[in-house]
Amino acid sequence: MFYVDLFSTLACHKVDYLLIGGLAVSLHGVERATMDVDITVAMNPDNLAALIEAAKELKLTPVLPVPLDSLRDLDLLSQWHKERNLEAFALRTPDLAGVTVEVLLFPPVEFAGMASRAEVLKVAHTDIQVVSIDDLIALKKAAGRPIDLIDIEHLQRVKMQ
Repeated sequence: MFYVDLFSTLACHKVDYLLIGGLAVSLHGVERATMDVDITVAMNPDNLAALIEAAKELKLTPVLPVPLDSLRDLDLLSQWHKERNLEAFALRTPDLAGVTVEVLLFPPVEFAGMASRAEVLKVAHTDIQVVSIDDLIALKKAAGRPIDLIDIEHLQRVKMQ
């Protein structure tokens, strides 16, 4: 299964990542259909190199017409973020149509803080680093799309239980 393979490969390559987005919402107990996988990663050269190696192993390719190795250039990513409003670097799998891995490059919540509050959830014998509910709510508030506002409402209910 692609999702388990993805997280297993990220762990194998020691990628410092956090699961965010709809799949994280689901793992926190809210029924939510999504095909894509949203993650954020520690933005440092070694971690980005590990992410690239994991992507190569999984045969992931960028959705944008840019080389995969663009992910290792922090200055270029920062420039794209500022000048082109690039929020996420999307990768697609050749095997599953419509499934993307979206890497949120510069989250509105500091990665180190989110990592310290993250939860490890085990799915099919694979540990998945999942952002905390509070941080997920903060990320969703920053995004502010209608689906994010609905997710916030559901996540707040989960917190109350």
